[in-house]
Amino acid sequence: ALDGSIALPEVDTTTLDEPVTETILRDLKKVAEKLKVVLLPRSNQQNVLKQLRDWDLWGPLLVCLTLSTLLSVAAPSSQGTLVFSSVFVVVSLGAAVVTLNAQLLGGTISFFQSVCVLGYCVFPLNMAAVAVLIMSHIWNSVFIRIIFVVIGFVW
Repeated sequence: ALDGSIALPEVDTTTLDEPVTETILRDLKKVAEKLKVVLLPRSNQQNVLKQLRDWDLWGPLLVCLTLSTLLSVAAPSSQGTLVFSSVFVVVSLGAAVVTLNAQLLGGTISFFQSVCVLGYCVFPLNMAAVAVLIMSHIWNSVFIRIIFVVIGFVW
């Protein structure tokens, strides 16, 4: 008679039983790492490529929500909700359209990788929006706003 076991060794690779705070902190650390890659892309090319292949949608969602919130706060009170929804829809649909275009042109990047990269690339505009919001309380000048937005856009 043959005797044996085909059971897999017990390895704890699931995160279903970890506390929610650990999960959130782990995900926030990953988002922070990807934001660092976006802000300082020339640090290590292999690390950049590895980070871009490991896609997530939490970071782009947070970046998009933050930009929408910042711009709606800076808008006149009667237009706040319109600005929030417009920015959120334009950024989300814009990423989807660019991704679809890349797919149709024969790109090898997956849909979610492209949406992830495009979502994180909006982060310099978040920094510009924060700077404009702060500067509008100190010195309200359209010229200063344009400078911050151009720097965020070029970054």
